[in-house]
Amino acid sequence: MLPDGYEIRNLTIDDAPALAAAFRRNRDHLARWDPIRPASFYTDEGQALDVQGRLEVIERGLGVSWVLAYGDEIVGRVNLNNIIRGVLQSCSVGYWTDAEHLGRGLATAMAEHAVAGAEAIGLHRVEAGTIVDNVASQGVLRRAGFTEYGMAEKFLYIAGQWQDHVLFQRILHDRPAGNPVP
Repeated sequence: MLPDGYEIRNLTIDDAPALAAAFRRNRDHLARWDPIRPASFYTDEGQALDVQGRLEVIERGLGVSWVLAYGDEIVGRVNLNNIIRGVLQSCSVGYWTDAEHLGRGLATAMAEHAVAGAEAIGLHRVEAGTIVDNVASQGVLRRAGFTEYGMAEKFLYIAGQWQDHVLFQRILHDRPAGNPVP
């Protein structure tokens, strides 16, 4: 449940300028949890390229992306990444929230929204990983019904180094595997 004034909606190419502004505002806030980004990533043009690439991933059925809007500002984003069909029917989820909007349940709402989106497209499982000391994100995942299932050593190259991650998953159903008919 989102607080008044917030909306989760599908990512569009028109979001590029607002995303660029959000990433500029949150550059320091997100630096610890993100890969090192080139300066161009923080420009309107860089975000237009990034969003276009993401929309192509979505078109190929390999991901889904939403933005969290507060008025005209984008204050968060949530993605289903690496959708795998066949017998796995799985994906990973990633999200971030603007530093000025923390502590309002927004990340949990985005994670729950992504889980509902994953189930709607027939996925069986959603996974997530957090850097070991990102206890806030671990709390988000637990509140969204995820369970911890392990540790991945040197899992992702974040903030300039290979980082260990705590792994979480949420099983969505026990129906047989199979791609839904669009």
